[in-house]
Amino acid sequence: MPVISIYPGSECRLGSNISLVSVSFATDLGVNHPVVLRTLRPGARIDIGDRVGISGGSICAAAGVSIGPETLIGANVTIADTDFHSLRPQRRVGRREVEPGRPVTIGRRVFIGTNSIILKGVTIGHNTVIGAGSVVTTDIPENVVAAGNPCRPIRTLSAEELID
Repeated sequence: MPVISIYPGSECRLGSNISLVSVSFATDLGVNHPVVLRTLRPGARIDIGDRVGISGGSICAAAGVSIGPETLIGANVTIADTDFHSLRPQRRVGRREVEPGRPVTIGRRVFIGTNSIILKGVTIGHNTVIGAGSVVTTDIPENVVAAGNPCRPIRTLSAEELID
């Protein structure tokens, strides 16, 4: 079972026909933990479109995370719109207060490879492929293959690759 934790005054909307894979036998790579969907502050929102698949990923929203329809999120991907803790050392210890976030937007028909990390304020364009192990710190345009740490576009998808 996925772990879903909704902070009072926040919300999580799940589209139709989504797949939340929380056990290793149900995905080729296996997963390190169940799917985690967690809002962290009042007003935070997680919005997952229709026909999205998530394998053992974690999505944490202090502001908002939006995932477009027909997107696939590979094994053990982390998506977070916040740094969680303050940059000020004196505010980090002993406090449970989560820092405000900057929304993350993932377009439709995106594929995010295993063990990637999507950080606050990022937008990933439609049809884009994010390579395994990438750390996405800035916006990635639509219709590209992008990878690395930091993640950056490697090439544009061809017209043939964009045809169903």
